[in-house]
Amino acid sequence: MKISVVIPLYNKADTIQRALNSIFCQTVQPEEIVVVNDGSTDCSETIVRGPNHPLVRLISQLNLGVSAARNRGIAESKNEWIAFLDADDEWLPEFLETITKLAVKYPECSVLASSYFLQDHTGRKRQSYVNNLPFTGDEGVLTNYFLAAASSEPPINSSSVVIKSSSLESIGGFPTGITSGEDLLTWARLASTNLIAYCTKPLSIFFLDSAYTYIDKPNRIPQIPDLVGIGLASLAKLNRRTPGIKLYVAHWHKMRASIYLRLGMKKEALLDSIKSLTFRPLNSRIFIYFIMLLLPKSLIAKIFKRFGNT
Repeated sequence: MKISVVIPLYNKADTIQRALNSIFCQTVQPEEIVVVNDGSTDCSETIVRGPNHPLVRLISQLNLGVSAARNRGIAESKNEWIAFLDADDEWLPEFLETITKLAVKYPECSVLASSYFLQDHTGRKRQSYVNNLPFTGDEGVLTNYFLAAASSEPPINSSSVVIKSSSLESIGGFPTGITSGEDLLTWARLASTNLIAYCTKPLSIFFLDSAYTYIDKPNRIPQIPDLVGIGLASLAKLNRRTPGIKLYVAHWHKMRASIYLRLGMKKEALLDSIKSLTFRPLNSRIFIYFIMLLLPKSLIAKIFKRFGNT
């Protein structure tokens, strides 16, 4: 199994060396590491170029966004399997070894992934949680991706997955023009047409800034038009019988409503709450949001800080 690693890079001078070191420490090494410098304005490119490591290939382009950077990396890769690692995350030493074993054990799967740790800006680390797994033990085939994703944290993230290049090509790669959630739409599109082998052991670390922990306000406003929501709704229409897919679309709109509430944008929160209910009419969390919409913005912020992580 030959693996190319793709790292999109934009102004990550403080963390890119950590990400690269986590690859160099793998018990099974990849064939190449393709770093796509997406128009960085700090010294990220210099840090990557400096050691002149034989596995690392640096490609530079104008700032076109993370999806375009990943797509460029996929196009430039020489191998069938593409592993993704964000420049501010890291792998644990046995990630690629575990992925290789999954590929052998589950040859019918073209998406291979593992659980991961979440580490916040204070250094606290915990394992991500995934509910409704369709198998017991440490690994198996995630046949109900949407049901699991709708009731959990994302089973897959952009630093815990390895995918066949042909599968990525079949869905058109990562969608461009999306400011947030492009990866979630990509995993959903892959899950609708591909089998996913999954390991429940956390083998990477996804680093969170304070906005993810409800300490600060979100650092961006949800995109309008909601391109991810539109894409997910189209996917649900084409795959009506896929277990949990409508629940997942509802979950997406619930997440957007939550962000709007935290930003004090009550009208927008109401609209996404209503959209969520159209896909999941009995979502109790949405009814809590309706009550919160009647409260002062300052109290809403306090509620999220107190209960947001529960």
